[in-house]
This record gives sequence, C-alpha cells and structure tokens, in this order.
Amino acid sequence: MPRTRHTAAFALITAAALALTACGSGDPAAAPAGAAAAAEGKVPTTDVVSSVRKDEAAAKLLPADVRAAGTLTIAASVGNPPGSTYLADGKTVAGTDIDFADAVARKLGLRLTREVASFEAILPALDSGKYDVGTGNFGVTEERRRTIDFVTYINDGQGFAVRDDSRLKKVTGLTQLCGLTVGTGAGTTFEVTLEENRHLCTDTGREPYDVKTYNDQGATWASLQQGRSDVVMSTINGLRYAVEQQEGVRFLNEFKRLDVGFAFKKGTPLAPAFQAAVNGLKADGTYDRILRKWGIGASAITTSRISPPEIK
Repeated sequence: MPRTRHTAAFALITAAALALTACGSGDPAAAPAGAAAAAEGKVPTTDVVSSVRKDEAAAKLLPADVRAAGTLTIAASVGNPPGSTYLADGKTVAGTDIDFADAVARKLGLRLTREVASFEAILPALDSGKYDVGTGNFGVTEERRRTIDFVTYINDGQGFAVRDDSRLKKVTGLTQLCGLTVGTGAGTTFEVTLEENRHLCTDTGREPYDVKTYNDQGATWASLQQGRSDVVMSTINGLRYAVEQQEGVRFLNEFKRLDVGFAFKKGTPLAPAFQAAVNGLKADGTYDRILRKWGIGASAITTSRISPPEIK
C-alpha cells in the first residue's frame, strides 16, 4: 500500500538526488541551487586532499605527452553521497570519487578538467576518447573488463534496502524477490544482475520480480517510500548513507562485494601511474583520511590493482 507520509529528511535527500544524477550536460552549475542546498550540513567538507604532494616516481609512469600537457579530462557521474554529490552552492562536487580523483591528480602533478556526465554515458564516452578517465562508483565486472580498464581504489558492491514494514529480513538469493517490484539505477550492475536472474523465479514456477529502473537515486527512493517499489538495490555505501538520512526505511544486507575503480579506455597507458598514485596515497595516510571522512572504513582495499577479476 502506498505511503503518503514523507519525513523532512526524505524530502531533502530526494530533492537533492533528483537534481544530482539527472545532470548529463557537462555543466555542474546545471544542478538546481535549491536541491543542492538540501545537502548543506549533511555532507562532510573536511579538506583531506590539499596536503598531497607530487610523487615523482609515480608521475614518471605517465605517458610523455600527458606529463607535458599536465592535464587530464575526467568524467564524473554525480549521484548521491558518499560517492558523489553537490555542496550547497550547487556547483561544487564532493564525495569519495571526487576526493580520490583529486588526490591522485596531485600525486601525479596533474590538473583535472572535470565534466559532469550521466552514469550510463561515461563508459561508452571513454571508448570514444571523449574523456581520459571516469568516476562513478564503477564496479569491476567481467563484462566491463572486456572493454574497460580499471584501477581500483575502494571496495563497495551491491545491497538492498526496504521500508520498515517489509517482511524481508535478508536477501541471500534473488528468488526471495519473486513477485516483488525492485527499484534500481539504470545502466548499473544492479540492473544487469536483476535482469539476468529473473528466470530463476519462472524456472521454479513463481512470478518473476519486476525491475523498475531510474536515472536518478531520488526517484528510486521515492518509488520505495510511495510503495511503487518493494525493495531497492543499490551500492552498499550509498544505501547505508541514505537510510541514515530518512525515516521509515532500513538497510537490509550486503548481497555482493565488488572492487570499484577509475575507468579508462581499454589498453590505456595511464593505468600504471594511477595505480602507483593510489598506493602512494595509502602509504602517506591520505587514503585512510578519505575513508574516515566519508565513514566507509569497511571499503578499504589492501592494494590498488589494474582490472582485477570480478569478485565472485
């Protein structure tokens, strides 16, 4: 039954997220100021990046033309915290993706030209050469590894959230979703996982679950709060952050862990330098400071890797 009562916190997070993930124009200023202001006081702004110094050994791993130019173009999918969001000015982006990209750039002595792009547009644009690197909490999967190179910097993955009145306690298999409506992000690993496994319900004579996809996280949460979805599938870190900001919903459980990395065109010569920079951030303590800032200590990786196998 649809819920009509929305808390103030839900209204804020929904308004902000509706504006954030919809931006694909490449103009960060396109985010409505009112929506961005919803994040005021809720997003940490501690500076953990400006003290990072250039690592000459890592920088030498860059291609000569990149070292000479001193710049890279990065596409950023701006969605919801802690991965990425806007601050109250409606222009400044913040989040784990942003901090790690800025810190790596400092390690390599580079300036980043950041363009906001929609999540589903970034990976194809890397292949076309429009961008040098992309961020968007991109999980490393076998399918993506066929066309994209990754340099890992955190571990996140797939999880579920439900309303407080849901009978679901834990999802250990997707057949537990049979007959339900699942809300998730368009073009994500969540959508792929759900669509590839819908047959598990019909194979056992049960009604398949219905997958509803949304281009922004705010619409996904609205579908859950208003009863149009029974469960939400999204990033572990994103779900945990979101349920703390709104009443009437709860984080259900982790379903699958995935490494998350910077995304590049397949065969990129940039990967070794980025890997060395991430490991340099771990060595100088910046890595742990970023994780503490965003409250995601459980997402730490031991070492950065280039396109590792998908975690099974």
